[in-house]
Amino acid sequence: MSKGTVVVGLSGGVDSSVAALLLKRQGWKVIGLFMKNWEDDDNDEYCSSRQDLVDVMSVADVIGIDVEVVNFAAEYRERVFAEFLREYQAGRTPNPDILCNSEIKFKAFLDHALQLGAEKIATGHYAGVREFDGKFQLLKAEDGTKDQSYFLYRLNQAQLSKTLFPLADIYKREVRRIAEAEGLHVAAKKDSTGICFIGERPFKDFLSRYLPPKQGEIRRLDDGKVLGSHDGLMYHTIGQRKGLHIGGLKEKGQPGGGDHDAWFVAGKDMEKNVLYVVQGHDHPALLRDDLVAEQLSWVSGQAPHTHWVYTAKPRYRTSDQPCHVEAVDGEACTIRFAEPQWALTPGQSVVLYESRVCLGGGVIR
Repeated sequence: MSKGTVVVGLSGGVDSSVAALLLKRQGWKVIGLFMKNWEDDDNDEYCSSRQDLVDVMSVADVIGIDVEVVNFAAEYRERVFAEFLREYQAGRTPNPDILCNSEIKFKAFLDHALQLGAEKIATGHYAGVREFDGKFQLLKAEDGTKDQSYFLYRLNQAQLSKTLFPLADIYKREVRRIAEAEGLHVAAKKDSTGICFIGERPFKDFLSRYLPPKQGEIRRLDDGKVLGSHDGLMYHTIGQRKGLHIGGLKEKGQPGGGDHDAWFVAGKDMEKNVLYVVQGHDHPALLRDDLVAEQLSWVSGQAPHTHWVYTAKPRYRTSDQPCHVEAVDGEACTIRFAEPQWALTPGQSVVLYESRVCLGGGVIR
């Protein structure tokens, strides 16, 4: 007996393909949905949407499901890409995947699926959802190396109540094994990387199409000495090491490290168009034990308790860091870490956890 209708977001990759396969095996009526969200340069070497659609159709044929193609390019440009550019223009480093999930995959996509009569939507994300004590919780995936709950922290109760994550308890290697056993030709397909729906491309060249370069000075933070020039503050992020082109030497006696230590971006002065750098990975200017987060979003709809011990990720590729929420003041909160954190970056998201449960988070001010 069918469990009902679920619309699965199919990207052409192995994860969403196996998610659809597993749901069909569980007795759902599965409809695939392929989203086209980027049109500016869809004929160049970086955008793979046409090949992805070919892969989706091939997978759907093997599994035996129907596929609908929808175009959310206008919504993507208005809700995700415009904000992405605004953040870079303001000197911050945004995370477009998070905005893409909350505005496109779990808003535009969800609305469309419900119009099709679906009871649920599903994606190939590595995360989990469960109902507990009358609330829906967002959980870390069993495969900790692939967990994507960080990118989903803005999901709310209404969205989670309609969402299935079939890969919650499955390791990536098993996903590829299932795909191979089923004869899905995407079993060994490389994971997509880069900007959500835009792909991986030379970032500076891409950004310069939309934000004109503006040259300015690179100065040493410790004494203000001019060391070189930059093409635009938006091309640089806190903690960045590569691409500064200012060499490795320094005068003795400066804080931060040895004579040949690398330079790192430590700050930006947007008014004066100055990029500040320091030498040495462990320079004090790169270490902080607290941050202020704004644009807060809590999965349960309620802020977490202050002064309870939680863990947090101040960026995706970090291990969970012990912390507590020191204060919640309307639209912002202060998070204090047990140990100093390296290169906390304005515009990136800090995401709070209680064990495997993702509580939500906000954008680093």
